[in-house]
Amino acid sequence: MMTLKKNKTLIVGVGNDILSDDGIGIKLVWDLESCFAKASQDRETMQPIDFKTAALGGLELLELIQGYEHVIFIDAIKTEGGVPGAVYEMTTDDFKETHHLSHVHDVSFLQALELGRRTGMKVASKINIIAIEIVEDLLFSDDFSPEVAAKWPEIKETVLQLVNKYLNQ
Repeated sequence: MMTLKKNKTLIVGVGNDILSDDGIGIKLVWDLESCFAKASQDRETMQPIDFKTAALGGLELLELIQGYEHVIFIDAIKTEGGVPGAVYEMTTDDFKETHHLSHVHDVSFLQALELGRRTGMKVASKINIIAIEIVEDLLFSDDFSPEVAAKWPEIKETVLQLVNKYLNQ
């Protein structure tokens, strides 16, 4: 049986950092990790957090998140009529398919969570999902599309505020 992780909270950036906007979850987690590392030097009482990245969803995420009490996922999303750079917050109760949390060749994100619980895995009781509306996810590039790049500072600030809100709930 898996024991709880030393750090109770995990923040996971999901995507592919060489596919333009698709890497936004990963790049946000890198920035958050740096931001929280700097903040923890200033405050000894800061809640310890683990930061990880993943390229796929479904069953592959179960092993990654096992043993944590709280998991925050950050992923890209493309919705019909969506505004590039818009930031959405979801829970498992109102989950809409993001780019990677569910994989077309695997079970859905929600099915994976349920399977983990039914098989006795320690699956986080608190899961938050942050999804960022993107434009381009098929172009090999380290750079965001112009629309997402223009909103990058605003996206980072919004995501940081959401993460802080989730950590303080």
